[in-house]
Amino acid sequence: MKLLILDRDGVINYDSDAYIKSLEEWIPLPGAVEAIARLSKAGWTVAVATNQSGLARGYYDPATLDAMHNRLRQLVAEQGGQLGLIVHCPHGPEDGCNCRKPKPGLLQQIATHYRVALTGLWFVGDSTGDLQAAQAVDCQPVLVKTGKGERTLDKPLPSGTLVFDDLAAVAEHLLH
Repeated sequence: MKLLILDRDGVINYDSDAYIKSLEEWIPLPGAVEAIARLSKAGWTVAVATNQSGLARGYYDPATLDAMHNRLRQLVAEQGGQLGLIVHCPHGPEDGCNCRKPKPGLLQQIATHYRVALTGLWFVGDSTGDLQAAQAVDCQPVLVKTGKGERTLDKPLPSGTLVFDDLAAVAEHLLH
């Protein structure tokens, strides 16, 4: 199985330090939906692992999050692709869960769902926490410069981190 795991905010859609709180605020990054569809049509399974502490903070409800993810699935389908499993951490930073990145729980949920080992799988993110989560389970850490990616480049990166301009560039690399 060819499995690619993505962070959401800053990788697939625009991010905001004020949180993405509504369907109207959920805006795909240029080329991201097309990249997911291209990968899907080429036989890749694309899954998403996203921290959504806005739920714990009361900024939006589960139905709003579901609407965002349904919109993402719809847009990918309109391009002829399919999006795989989407898992999210609903907890706040102080909740002590195992699913909030940089902890590896979300990635482990995906591995369990697809019955695959995480070793060497690519996890694409835009933050240090994403890269640390990848490293914790021996995934290949991949940084995109979108979202918080440019700021993340200014910090020490895990050894072997691959860096791409955006999700479209990741897809192009994997498909060629």
